[in-house]
Amino acid sequence: METSVLIRSSREIILDILIEILEKGSYSHVVLRQALEKYQYLEKQERAFITRVSEGTVEYCLTIDAVLEQCSKVPVKKMKPVIRTILRMSVYQLLWMDRVPDSAVCNEAVKLAMGRHFQGLKGFVNGVLRRIAREKETFRFEDWSRKYSMPAWIIDLWKEQYPAGRVEAILGSFLTRRPVTVRCSTGLASMEEITESLKAQGVQVTASSLWPRMLILKQLDYLEKLEAFRRGWIQVQDVSSGFVGVVADPQPGDRVLDVCGAPGGKSLHVAELLKGTGLVVVRDISESKTGLVQENLDRAGYTNVRTQVWDAREADPSWYQKADIVLADLPCSGLGVIGRKPDIKYKADPGKIKELVRLQQQILTVAGQYVKPGGKLVYSTCTISREENEGQREWILAHLPFSSISIEGRLGAAVQEDTLKDGYVQLLPDRYPCDGFFIAAFRRNP
Repeated sequence: METSVLIRSSREIILDILIEILEKGSYSHVVLRQALEKYQYLEKQERAFITRVSEGTVEYCLTIDAVLEQCSKVPVKKMKPVIRTILRMSVYQLLWMDRVPDSAVCNEAVKLAMGRHFQGLKGFVNGVLRRIAREKETFRFEDWSRKYSMPAWIIDLWKEQYPAGRVEAILGSFLTRRPVTVRCSTGLASMEEITESLKAQGVQVTASSLWPRMLILKQLDYLEKLEAFRRGWIQVQDVSSGFVGVVADPQPGDRVLDVCGAPGGKSLHVAELLKGTGLVVVRDISESKTGLVQENLDRAGYTNVRTQVWDAREADPSWYQKADIVLADLPCSGLGVIGRKPDIKYKADPGKIKELVRLQQQILTVAGQYVKPGGKLVYSTCTISREENEGQREWILAHLPFSSISIEGRLGAAVQEDTLKDGYVQLLPDRYPCDGFFIAAFRRNP
């Protein structure tokens, strides 16, 4: 009886999470984080179940809807939002979670429907799910959109940029489980001290194959409970974005301006590399964003970092030609982090990408003025859209007083790309164990 109550409680939480994400358009990582913080008293296994079903349902939503269209007389778009969500989360469990008995999935879905006052639709819910359970071995989709749960326009965009085999490999990579990765602040503690602290709290630790100072964490219960996190020894960050600080290569005493810095991982890395010297100013457009930077800064305790609320589109003459390094990790379509934030693929559209390209150019025009002659501009995005990446690099070289600088050898032996000598790299998630990410380095002309 106790197990049944726990399972039902978990599914109620999942239902609320998914309604926020799929019906109200909230960001998946934000909603899930807030829910896990609210219900942190639950057992580790139960929170893991909530995470798995919530993320998986969002990730496979297009495939799930294709299955529902085959097995329901009512089109998915015409279903009641609560019923649609119950069915979606239940189909995910039926098709991708072997350890959950089909009968339990169906029964709990009916209970959810009744608990949300849809007694009249319990037969519909039960009938659709029982049919899917019976026929689940027959669902096979050849078109990539339904097979990999990716909007067709994104697939078409990538087909214009990469060979078909590479596109399919990228699609598959986004559906693999993404572990938590952290960058170790070795200025605060040694790698051995950090690793031993994590292991002592039951975390499985593996060094990244791309960068040993990045650790892959598994069997993680609750991040904020970790001593290494509370003491600022580790910063949640993908290895791809961690490379920005390496490319920036700050020297003692440098003045660094990060124009769109929240949540601050790149800036704090640069501050660490400066070893207490110089100054790092981290800006973002709102107090809520700079507040995220300040939270991380408070844990790390660096004294050479300042946060400021500033719209990167607005020029600040007090910084003209004053910065040794400007970090411009700009707003982008985010198509490189779909593996971690799957709802991004449903929110993006071609029109938004074109708007983002214009926004990026507007910010770059302003940010370029802050770099002193001989100083560096590091442009980066978490996308794999050429229009936002290689295209913007070409735009910078054509319109701003900058030249490319080689970053060959900066990213270690594991990253081998011909473009490194030309000052940029496009990391693709099928080729490297990281997010899709773009970095380009420039030096301001004398």
